[in-house]
Amino acid sequence: MFFLYNQIVFIAGFLLKIVALFSPKMALFVKGRKDVFKTLEEKIQANDKSIWFHAASLGEYEQGLPVIEKIKEKFPSHKIIVTFFSPSGYEVRKNNTVADCTVYLPLDTQKNAKQFIELTNPELVFFIKYEYWPNYLNELKKRNIKTYLISGILRENQAFFKWYGGFYRKALNAFDFFFVQNESSKQLLQSLGHQNVLVSGDTRFDRVSAILEKDNTLDFIAEFKNNKITIVVGSSWPKDEEIIAQYINQYSNENVKFIIAPHNIKAEQIAKLRDQITKPTVLFSEKENQSLSNQQVFIIDTIGILTKIYSYADIAYVGGGFGNPGVHNILEPATFGIPIVIGPNYSHFAEATALVHQEGCITISKQTELNQTLNLLVQDIDKRHEKGQICQTFVKMNKGATRVILKNL
Repeated sequence: MFFLYNQIVFIAGFLLKIVALFSPKMALFVKGRKDVFKTLEEKIQANDKSIWFHAASLGEYEQGLPVIEKIKEKFPSHKIIVTFFSPSGYEVRKNNTVADCTVYLPLDTQKNAKQFIELTNPELVFFIKYEYWPNYLNELKKRNIKTYLISGILRENQAFFKWYGGFYRKALNAFDFFFVQNESSKQLLQSLGHQNVLVSGDTRFDRVSAILEKDNTLDFIAEFKNNKITIVVGSSWPKDEEIIAQYINQYSNENVKFIIAPHNIKAEQIAKLRDQITKPTVLFSEKENQSLSNQQVFIIDTIGILTKIYSYADIAYVGGGFGNPGVHNILEPATFGIPIVIGPNYSHFAEATALVHQEGCITISKQTELNQTLNLLVQDIDKRHEKGQICQTFVKMNKGATRVILKNL
């Protein structure tokens, strides 16, 4: 099976080059990997000591950031290397300040794995949450390089637990220790014979808790809000935007404002969203010389400021819950003590499931439910505060994973 896996990776690498001719995202995926080894040769010297963190995408990077920052403090003389698999992670965080070198992870071939590890020669390696690349893990094992999984989460449907997953199970032997999010992940690893596992929790709680200590001021958002009740719609997809737009158009209360930060900020998608809304609307890209306080809807056609925007919200709607795998990050609005509304697909996310159960987060599946929920939260300040307090307390009660990981390394 391992031979077959390597053949599939080789063929995939060839096919991706063809797909890249027609897909901008795949073009980034392919083009971004062309100069990885050259970049490593320039930034990592033979006598450098280094520590490598791998994140699949943006969410995993944000999840691992508290650990990266603490490791950087603990090992100030080491160079920090961060790799991404996905363009949606790399393109947003390629200019981060915590890493000395940020690159795409080359495809998981035996040749790439050997060359990458020879150039970086890491003393410690951290894989964040998931993504288990057999060739990289095998090479790390051969070289006796300390390797850890942090904020790991395992499920029964993964290849490790299938009849064909023998080479994947073997790759897990490269990990010196597993820091996992929950008891079920620990039990699954133990069923494979791994006792070197600890339930440390989810480092995302540490990251979002730290947001409260930062300056989240955005003067233009304060001007737009103008002390009115503000509903922030974060990471929305077309299905989310369709029902939100209908609610905005039907809702006559001018004392309620809406900020929409779409997941997709391509011009055509932003134009389509704007066309659905009949109330006074302004885009982030055209906010200069505008009287923002006179607008009722603010569409954020840029990236990187949603977290700060949540600090101005009275109610948050987090998108993705009508798609697959489901809802986006609900912890960022939760840390600000805001009641949260989401779509029906959230079962893959433990934090969303928990907050729905605790009633800090409300799930809706159709227009009438959205209308009723938002009307209730707008009109009942006590209900808003009650559900917001549940969300904030949930974050506070679950932080501490970073400390546990650092203590037990």
